[in-house]
Amino acid sequence: MSGSVRLAICGALATVAAACALLPLVDKPGWLVEAALLLAIQSTVGALARRVPLARPLTVAAQAVAGLLLLTLAFARRQAFAGVLPSPRAFQELGRLLEQGTVDVGQYAIPAPVTDGIRLLLVGGVLVIGLVVDVLAVTYRSAAPAGLPLLALYSVAAGLSDGGRDWLWFLVAASGYLLLLLAEGRDRLSQWGRVFSGGAARPYGMAPSGLAAAGGGPAPAPVRTGRRIGALALGIAVAVPAVLPSLDGGLLDQQNGGGGSGGGSGTISAVNPLVSLQDSLNQPQNREVLRYRTSSPTTQDMYLRIVALDKFDGETWKSSERHVQDVPDNLPTPSGLGPSVRVSSIDTSIKASGWYAQNWLPLPYPAMKVEIGGRWRYEPEGRTLVGDRGQTTRGVRYQVNSLVVEPTAAQLAAAPSPSAKLLREYTKVPDSLPAVVARTARQVTAGSTNAYEQAVKLQDYFAVNGGFRYDTRVRSGSGSTAIVKFLRQKEGFCVHFSFAMAAMARTLGIPARVAVGFTPGTAQADGSVSVGLKDAHAWPELYFEGVGWTRFEPTPSRGTQPDYTMEQTPSGDSTDEPTQAPTTSEEPSAAPSASDSCAQDGKKLGECGAVPGEQPDNTSSSGGWSMSTRVGWSSFAALLLVIPMLPMLWRQRLRSRRLGGSGGRTEEDAADRVLAAWRELVDTAWDFGIAPDDSQTSRSAVARIVRGADLGQEAAEAARRVATAVEQVLYAPRPRPAPGIGDDVRLVLAGFRATSGRWARLRALLAPRSAVRVVWAASARRSALVERWGAPRWARWVSGLRPSRQRS
Repeated sequence: MSGSVRLAICGALATVAAACALLPLVDKPGWLVEAALLLAIQSTVGALARRVPLARPLTVAAQAVAGLLLLTLAFARRQAFAGVLPSPRAFQELGRLLEQGTVDVGQYAIPAPVTDGIRLLLVGGVLVIGLVVDVLAVTYRSAAPAGLPLLALYSVAAGLSDGGRDWLWFLVAASGYLLLLLAEGRDRLSQWGRVFSGGAARPYGMAPSGLAAAGGGPAPAPVRTGRRIGALALGIAVAVPAVLPSLDGGLLDQQNGGGGSGGGSGTISAVNPLVSLQDSLNQPQNREVLRYRTSSPTTQDMYLRIVALDKFDGETWKSSERHVQDVPDNLPTPSGLGPSVRVSSIDTSIKASGWYAQNWLPLPYPAMKVEIGGRWRYEPEGRTLVGDRGQTTRGVRYQVNSLVVEPTAAQLAAAPSPSAKLLREYTKVPDSLPAVVARTARQVTAGSTNAYEQAVKLQDYFAVNGGFRYDTRVRSGSGSTAIVKFLRQKEGFCVHFSFAMAAMARTLGIPARVAVGFTPGTAQADGSVSVGLKDAHAWPELYFEGVGWTRFEPTPSRGTQPDYTMEQTPSGDSTDEPTQAPTTSEEPSAAPSASDSCAQDGKKLGECGAVPGEQPDNTSSSGGWSMSTRVGWSSFAALLLVIPMLPMLWRQRLRSRRLGGSGGRTEEDAADRVLAAWRELVDTAWDFGIAPDDSQTSRSAVARIVRGADLGQEAAEAARRVATAVEQVLYAPRPRPAPGIGDDVRLVLAGFRATSGRWARLRALLAPRSAVRVVWAASARRSALVERWGAPRWARWVSGLRPSRQRS
């Protein structure tokens, strides 16, 4: 098989691999088979044109014409001449399908049905990308830039998908690209003649200069090294995002909201707001986030809620995956709110700042009607609005009608037990939660006769009489360990107070979750209220049957404690009558569908029934951590600090081992110590830019090092003494110890530092060139294992892409 044919095959495979990332966007995968078949025909036309051979532009034109004929055959054969030759009517049909596909893309939610228009966009896009890849990699022999169209194809899919398996599609696409690079590299090397793979390994001390590789093996062939680098880079690209905590800033980020953007998958997951909330509270300026006007006579209860975190796994609080739907004209009655509770209706006009762009819409709770333009979806469980397909709060204006719920202490104290389903979901605590949390909760609430009294005692414990101190500089954390540390040290900010109270309430059997948003803000002279970054806040919500989700305020010096928490001993039966109750028009506009319980993966696989009028949302949990906060940040610190320092640490350890210790008791020990010191001198010179040369004797190598580094007299003499000791060890009948040889190497190192610039010294310290010996050693060991046990099947398949090696 010729090199160009091999490249063409690999280019087509790389394109199809990148196109696999588009599979989650539609409900049926048959289009990919069609696209792969047409792409194979188009690539075959290119291979035949190059074999003729045609000029490069003519080859490209032939492939473009072939692609047009194939699209005509597949999508407009009834309007074409002989079913394949494009006619004016065929072009009109293709144009109509393109327009239809564009409309369908904006109309259907993910996964979309494969309409003719969408199928043309998918198949035609794969053919266009495949043509560009073939032109770059095969016709013009430049495979590296072919990664750009492949990246464009993958980016379109990643930008629209829900993010659940983005790493898998990236792995597939990147593997296809690496396969293309491998084939191109093999083809280039095969044109040089014999592929050089390095000579046989020489043990230390056997060559006159003693410059054999530290790993005991030869340097690998260029292609083998490239393959190792590619596999390593691919592994890092996949592994790093899996262990790093999200860096987008989360819910309160100034540039990006926590929701992500995308087409709408039917579920939504909120992010963990810890880091972004703490950053907002510690900003030097209280930058305005939004401004509002309200008909409420008081704003002390105008908390603007963004999202509710209802899932506690022992490591972090986060929002569960929830189904979303179109925003109804009137939002349904709040869950659990009974007719006996006093409520009043208020209207609020809100305008978000032009810089504040995040996907969740700040709303007073509970909102009953929202008038807003743009693409927004409604999540019923948390009563939140989330942007769809990149919709953010940047500069938006909206009107909100909401309720002010005013329960009495007696109503809360007399609340019946919630449903078993709600208790099961919202009182769940992980087995890893230390017993001290539940024990402290029982101690604080001792003597309480109902859940309301327990909740108020918990609030007062944190806010009034527990000795807690508010401090935004305390390191954020939401896991079990962070809660225990907070209870012991008694200092933190709103995240610590709200998460600890919610966890303790759950241990007492009280349904609890944590809301994230903003406190009411600061009144302005013109009657409006300004909400800034420093108003970012988190507070617990506890559920009481007949009242619903009820706000508590355990954080001292932040917000206001609700009036219904001030009276801990209810006087008896309530005589309060509601002044306004939700009307029947506030009931849900449609009954819940059976598909609401369908998992997101099931929807992608087409296992759920369609819900009329419901377009799922594709907001990904861009900030949700799949691992614990502690492990995530530990991994983050290791990647940022430890891994870049590994070459430096390895060199320092190796230098200490080579130059340390005594001369040994035997002649062999003395010879080993001299040769180890020599290897350290050679590697030190390499770190400062003077590459080793195995063809030179030790004396010649030192002369080259002294000249290249312009060493001072003292350092030069020390280097010569080391060279003399090496000659004595290699050639004398009985090698003698060389006392002080380690000090001589250290003098040479000091000489290098004295004659080198700042950047050269920094490069030699942090990124020593001689660290490549570790790669060489690993490659040599791997080659030895392959020779002993045989190559694995995948390696044998890849070896089919290699040109045969000649052996001297």
